[in-house]
Amino acid sequence: MRDRLGRCWAEPALGALAVALAAAPALAAPSGKDVKSDLTPAKPADAKPADAKPAEDAGDPRFAALSWRNIGPNRGGRSISAAGSTARPNEYYFAAVGGGLWKTRDGGTSWSNVTDGKIPTGSVGGVAVCEANPDIVYLTTGETQLRGNILTGNGVYKSADAGKSWTHIGLADVQNFSRVRIHPKDCDTVFVGGFGRYGVENADRGVYKTSDGGKSWRRTLYRDPRSGAVDISIDPANPRIMFAALWEAWRKPWGMSSGGPGSGLFRSEDGGESWTEITRAPGLPQSGLIGKIGVSVSPVDGRRVYAMVEHEQGGVFVSDDGGQSWARTNDSRDLRQRAFYYTRIVADPKVRDRVYVLNVQFHRSDDGGKTFAKKIKVPHGDNHDLWIAADDNQRMIQANDGGANVSVNGGDSWTAQTYPTAQIYRLGLSHHQPPFACGGQQDNSTICVPVRGWRHRDVLGGYGFAAGGGESGYVANDPRNPDIFYAGSYGGTLDRFDARTGQSRAINVWPDNPMGYSAGDLKERFQWTFPIVFDPQDAKTLYVTSQHVWRSTDEGQSWQKISPDLTRADPATLGPSGGPITRDQTGVETYATVFALAPSRREADAIWAASDDGLVHVTRDNGGSWQNITPPGLPPFIKFTTIEDSPHRPGTAYLTGHRVLLDDPAPYVLKTTDHGRSWTRIDAGLPADETARSIREDPVRPGLLYLGSERGVWVSFNDGRSWDKLQRNLPAVQVSDLGWRATIW
Repeated sequence: MRDRLGRCWAEPALGALAVALAAAPALAAPSGKDVKSDLTPAKPADAKPADAKPAEDAGDPRFAALSWRNIGPNRGGRSISAAGSTARPNEYYFAAVGGGLWKTRDGGTSWSNVTDGKIPTGSVGGVAVCEANPDIVYLTTGETQLRGNILTGNGVYKSADAGKSWTHIGLADVQNFSRVRIHPKDCDTVFVGGFGRYGVENADRGVYKTSDGGKSWRRTLYRDPRSGAVDISIDPANPRIMFAALWEAWRKPWGMSSGGPGSGLFRSEDGGESWTEITRAPGLPQSGLIGKIGVSVSPVDGRRVYAMVEHEQGGVFVSDDGGQSWARTNDSRDLRQRAFYYTRIVADPKVRDRVYVLNVQFHRSDDGGKTFAKKIKVPHGDNHDLWIAADDNQRMIQANDGGANVSVNGGDSWTAQTYPTAQIYRLGLSHHQPPFACGGQQDNSTICVPVRGWRHRDVLGGYGFAAGGGESGYVANDPRNPDIFYAGSYGGTLDRFDARTGQSRAINVWPDNPMGYSAGDLKERFQWTFPIVFDPQDAKTLYVTSQHVWRSTDEGQSWQKISPDLTRADPATLGPSGGPITRDQTGVETYATVFALAPSRREADAIWAASDDGLVHVTRDNGGSWQNITPPGLPPFIKFTTIEDSPHRPGTAYLTGHRVLLDDPAPYVLKTTDHGRSWTRIDAGLPADETARSIREDPVRPGLLYLGSERGVWVSFNDGRSWDKLQRNLPAVQVSDLGWRATIW
């Protein structure tokens, strides 16, 4: 799903494999059903522990002829952190949340990845360069802009050679971080904001400090297991003065919450060794729950401090006495909408009254935060971070949902975002020859790119087209006419797109706008990413899913509901999302939906369906009746992401699922050979934290399986009894989907 490489291909002898780089009771066997299982994953003696280095495949002669080829799109994806160097004006870094750390040496004209093959994760959420020595760079993993598709981190890394090599320097148990800040004159003194685990309480949260370059860490600020550190600001003129914010928040599969008693603002006068809470200082909200806080001390005047506070009476707050008292200067919703996703504020290093706020738009105030008349146009919206050179406030790098961009004129113009860090949700292959690889790109459009040169256009060049739908959708190509595409997006959006004419027509199953509604209030619960699938045995039949399965045989002109609700639909998971202060219900939180669907390639009238809340069903009479074949013995609320009907054997299917946001990174990979009456775990030997995302069976060789995981691709030659890493030159990236074609010319 999310990826930094968009899509890649490996080319074996027989064809080509594509990837898209992307409180309830325990689950029991359905009553009255003869469902059996072998669901204890038999881990052999040489099974890899959670923190082990993945199996290397470079020397395996079976894979010697294989390599992955990046086919794009060459279009940027989400970044939430960027940094530069005062000493090296052309050198900048940005963190791609699913694609590692990127660096430019020419002021943003070109970029290269500096972590591929050097760290075992693509989830990079924070970066800082030491002002005293720009060869020293620190990065943190995980993130705290709590989207539904966030990736998990594994600690902090350090480079002593400007990104050429990296060393893991600890805090793996914290997992996810918000900020990394370096003492302006001492590269060994570093602070990181430990948010902790996304969906459960844990005691590893808070602000951590190292005084020896990461050899050891001490936690210096901690509130409780529900509240993590979300921002840190150091006075560059007097580094003993620091500010930090804690945030009580969580993200689960069915929603998120921002705000609670644990949130607060703190000040240190001894270089972060001890902290004094100033959450209720005069001028700040004196009662009511506090949510996310952004804070920035002015480099021009250490007494001037800016804060952005999520609260019922929140907004921009300014202090002129080092945080002892405050005044609210602006309460515009433009500056504080979707607080969980933004709430970032940055003081200018040269002008005391100039301050920037990052939100959907990029705002600047020149009167101390009273008004924000200046809206700076950037290449992409949804803005998250800003670094400004201490000696030149016209030179800056800014991070947003399209990547990062550099300006040398205060934001009047910016560098482009032409690098392959797109986050692709699902993969669809067209019926052209050679095919287009299509998918929805996070915070962009759908995109179709050629897998080889097409009409004299180079792969990874500027060529590509949107196929209707939107950022989160499946893309399905009509088997009868390769010019026709069906593409979705959040809110149940569904388009029929004609690539020959460019015409698009809305064919939504249920014409309603669900924005702002809880899942339990919706008649049809369409997920952010809902399946759009053609019947492989009847090319005119198209399926889509909400909590129901829907069928059309007339290109979406009409729809027939062919199933009951196939989800658990626990009321505890269908309520409002966003938290006690700011609701946020945009479709990501729509839960209890059919998240995976597979019409059979071997049996007429058979369709497999699996939900994001842990149920599996099958029909063998074209939707007339459905049997609950949920594997017993699994933990509740597994998000089943892919169900793969075998192209070779009737009654055989493969299933992947995960519980990442419930603090369970284990791979759940299963197989049935009897229409779901029994299931077998086939994830033996995979690392304990190798979260499984997608699975496909080779259409030529039975039992040859490809598995997309949180960090790459695996292959099994024996129907899942054992697995080998098929990473080759593919970086450590999440692989949300895979596709296969027998011939590619």
